[in-house]
Amino acid sequence: MKRMTLSLVIHNHQPVGNFDFVFAQAAERAYDPMLAALERHPAVRPALHYTGPLLDWLSVHRPDHLERLRTLVERGQVELLTSAYYEPVLVALPDADKVGQIRKMSRFLRESFGCEPTGAWLAERVWEPHLPKPLAEAGVRYTLLDDTHFKMVGLTDDDLFGSYVTEEQGYTLQVFGSSMLLRYAIPWRPVEEVMGWLREQAEAHPGGVAVMGDDGEKFGLWPGTWEHCWGEEGWMDRFFSALEESGEWLATRPLGEVAAEMEPLGRIYLPCGSYEEMMRWALPPDDFAALGRVRRELEAQGRQDVLRFVRGGLWRSFMARYDEVNQMHKRALWVSRKVHRMPEGREKAQALDHLWAAQCNCGYWHGLFGGIYLFHIRVANYGHLIAAEEMADRAASPVPWARVERGDLDADGHEEVVLNTDQQVLVFKPSYGGALVEWDWRDRRYNLLNTMTRRREGYHEELVAAAREGRLVLPGQTEVPDGVRVKEPGIHTRLFHDWYRRAALLDHFLHPETTLEAFYQARYGEQGDFVEQPYVARVEGGEGAVVLELAREGGVWVGDRQVAVRVEKGIALEAGSSDLWVRYRLTNLGDGPASLRFGVEVNWGVVGGDSKYGELRVAEGESRRLSDLGEQSAVSTLVVASRLPDLAGEVALSLSRPAHLWHFPLEAVANSEAGYERVYQGTCTLLWWEVALELGRPWGVEFRFALNAAHAIDR
Repeated sequence: MKRMTLSLVIHNHQPVGNFDFVFAQAAERAYDPMLAALERHPAVRPALHYTGPLLDWLSVHRPDHLERLRTLVERGQVELLTSAYYEPVLVALPDADKVGQIRKMSRFLRESFGCEPTGAWLAERVWEPHLPKPLAEAGVRYTLLDDTHFKMVGLTDDDLFGSYVTEEQGYTLQVFGSSMLLRYAIPWRPVEEVMGWLREQAEAHPGGVAVMGDDGEKFGLWPGTWEHCWGEEGWMDRFFSALEESGEWLATRPLGEVAAEMEPLGRIYLPCGSYEEMMRWALPPDDFAALGRVRRELEAQGRQDVLRFVRGGLWRSFMARYDEVNQMHKRALWVSRKVHRMPEGREKAQALDHLWAAQCNCGYWHGLFGGIYLFHIRVANYGHLIAAEEMADRAASPVPWARVERGDLDADGHEEVVLNTDQQVLVFKPSYGGALVEWDWRDRRYNLLNTMTRRREGYHEELVAAAREGRLVLPGQTEVPDGVRVKEPGIHTRLFHDWYRRAALLDHFLHPETTLEAFYQARYGEQGDFVEQPYVARVEGGEGAVVLELAREGGVWVGDRQVAVRVEKGIALEAGSSDLWVRYRLTNLGDGPASLRFGVEVNWGVVGGDSKYGELRVAEGESRRLSDLGEQSAVSTLVVASRLPDLAGEVALSLSRPAHLWHFPLEAVANSEAGYERVYQGTCTLLWWEVALELGRPWGVEFRFALNAAHAIDR
């Protein structure tokens, strides 16, 4: 019988900005044991993929691991795949960045391991039909995708024991289908069962190739997997031994060898897609739940003939679901254009590297865990974006500078206004409440407004149902049938959902009976139409300063009558200054006096704000955590500070009129491997006043924000 080939592709990744201890633990529990197993089983010949952030960390902290890997490559046992260096979702990048990142990775592999990669790993296996062209231009000859992509165009499992050729504008690419069955079986099903399935396929598809590509972290890093894979159970060694003992009918070979020798089975054009779970996660919450029910029903009925055509949404839908994802993505496009206009040289190369690091995919989507809700990952992405833009701006402008940039930055059909100085970058959305949606502090390489709006997620339905049916399981409690683990009692009562985007300089008119608790829960009566409605923008630029004037004439309900009110806010920045001035002016346009409760909301994105490193100071000597819920009257000064060593700094606010302060944490209820938990995403501050607004007598207040770096605030 002609031997069948098994091609294993193992993908090892840690994102830009992840904690050192996670890198170290992953190396110790997953990456090291895999190399050791391959050293013990020389006939097992897989392809491995390491992402750039992981390679960078290993180069500094674990060069011995890379040396062992180099030995396996040199003896022909391991093939290394290329990719975009910092593991971005490739479809989200301009073509120049796609090609540039892949060439960077291929160059690293060539110089460090002496190999010429021909295959590429695609982050999250996200595919769109235009990809063959940039991949081919970067020197890639083949890639692998989930079998889901192929089944959506009518192929079955029996059609996937070989590659297909696809193209874009005549640029060709071989594509292999990775078996979902093998992805779920290795290393979870008994070794004998996996080998039995492979034997059946070898008899049915002699000379074919079965492909399995998946995350290396599941081989030891995921909870419970180290003991299963490498401990007493020793699943991986038993599996590798079984592969070696089956050499008469099965060969394990790197996928690149197969691609070079095996003729494609035919031509194919694949639709936009990713792995099955990702496409479900991309759906809105109700559809996420509905698709899960539909799939379970079809599986129970054995309708595999229908299931292969049932799919979820597109990866790009995350940019529609999360304003924060879209903001970061479109800022990356904005910065990319600036960086690519820089003159060639060392500074441009450094700026490109920061830009590419900012494109690392983990902060641009969300599944069941982590993703955009991982605060430290968002911080890292923004840090690199801010660094790249500063390099590009300094190359184009003498220091200091203050200028205005205008354009549809976030691609929503409306113009944004960017106030850009050598110290700060502020992004305003006149179309959405005249809100400040990004505030970059260049000295700290930090976006001060890096928060998350509280949203419904598809998996919240599971939590609510389990609470209703008494199936919640706390730490230390005995498991119950269909139990749902939670890390604290009553967490289902913390599902607060915001009706507007959490940003800064949001203008509220509150009902006089609104309480802090009601505002915290987003269950209150908004009396005005200013929070998310358009403002008119006017920009003034002078020598060394920029001023943005925003104004809206709207209505505010006072009892049973609506009063016409004009809100004006002026924002001023100076070149070389770390201060920001904001001036508010309210004018009564109605036919009589009005008593109003007016508030200005700012949402602060200070990572670690729920720890001892985050501080909210409302009076000298009176310090609170940023995760506290509270209020204070007669506030004239307010300090928001971080004591984290790498980000230490503070924003000091002074007011021309004392205000009442409400403050509370913004927390997402997210799933994790240990159960549902609250995850800190920022702090909301609302400064409000009781305003007696007379006809012909405007009311005003002025804010002065001062950014102070660590050296100025050591205490």
